[in-house]
Amino acid sequence: MMGKHNKKNDYMLEHGKLKKQGYDWWWHSFTGYDVETGEEQAFFIEYYIMNPALGGDGPIYGQLEQHKQQGIKPSYALIKAGTWGKNKCQIHNFYAIHTFAYKKKPLQLKIGDNYLSETKLSGKVMMTEIDSKDHPEYMSDAGNILWQLKINKILSYDVGYGASWLLRKLNAFDMYWHVQGMKATYEGIVKLNDRTYNIIPEKSYGYQDKNWGCDFTSPWIWLNCNNITYKGTEEVLERTSLDLGGGRPVIFGKPIEGKILTMFYHEGKLYEYNFSKFWKGVEQSFEFIEHEDEVQWLVTSFNRHSKLEIDFRCKKEDMLFFNYENPHGEKRHNRLFNGGTAYGTIKLYEKKRGQYQLLHEFEGKNAGCEYGEYD
Repeated sequence: MMGKHNKKNDYMLEHGKLKKQGYDWWWHSFTGYDVETGEEQAFFIEYYIMNPALGGDGPIYGQLEQHKQQGIKPSYALIKAGTWGKNKCQIHNFYAIHTFAYKKKPLQLKIGDNYLSETKLSGKVMMTEIDSKDHPEYMSDAGNILWQLKINKILSYDVGYGASWLLRKLNAFDMYWHVQGMKATYEGIVKLNDRTYNIIPEKSYGYQDKNWGCDFTSPWIWLNCNNITYKGTEEVLERTSLDLGGGRPVIFGKPIEGKILTMFYHEGKLYEYNFSKFWKGVEQSFEFIEHEDEVQWLVTSFNRHSKLEIDFRCKKEDMLFFNYENPHGEKRHNRLFNGGTAYGTIKLYEKKRGQYQLLHEFEGKNAGCEYGEYD
């Protein structure tokens, strides 16, 4: 739940080896509505820092061919923004590290003229067709996006021991996760090329989390939904939210197969399936299925008291293959499916007299989703 300042939403690359081999990013996703037609459009915005202690006068691109040949690691601040659906695009604007400024308590950061805090974000990205084509190291589509937004974070989730002070200090995991805005509302405007979109709080279905570390995970799985109703009804449940992520955590250099975190708030009550809290008897299974026209997430999570069964899908035509390079300058994820228009069902069971009994069945849409494996 939202409350006092959470250090896990802070900047994580100030000390230790992550300064020269680390990334940190703040992710935002939400739905907007065309001011003329009312048509839905899902958006994402990411504020991103890479290897800050290696920075020079300008951004250092890891995918620049001469840098790859010479083993030069990337270093930059990055604004990544885009859309899913028929207008899908991912646009990258890179900045020199010295354009990045940061303050704690509460979170405030700037990358060039782009701003982010716990309650506001503003900025823009621009990329021409010529620059997109001539500079593959940008890993970017063409387009223009501008945003001016307020955020209200309603529900949060702290992964607990897996991102504790000690394990952060020891850089135990390759990739960390914190969910400051598991359910959030956004308000303001976004301009996409020549169209303007209203971001309406009660219909924004927003989400904010962050990742940091020295590398990524494979497989990489994520699913979040904040437009959830009881099956067969239309009223959105205001304090109900689904979030899951993980895949193959690496701790002290050793991978742990098939581990995910699944969280489900139902009207403010948390049902938690966290593999690091082994004493709760958590067991989970997940499957990703690539069909001809869509992809599918099947997840079952249970503990001694409850069980979740999750079945979500997203149309391939609405999705992007997300472009990320790791702190070594390696681009190992080249089929990282990412979408913001997934839909599906959730079944919640509670254990009574030794048996799991169906408590509620839900339907969800406008969901964020991701899955990818290294080449």
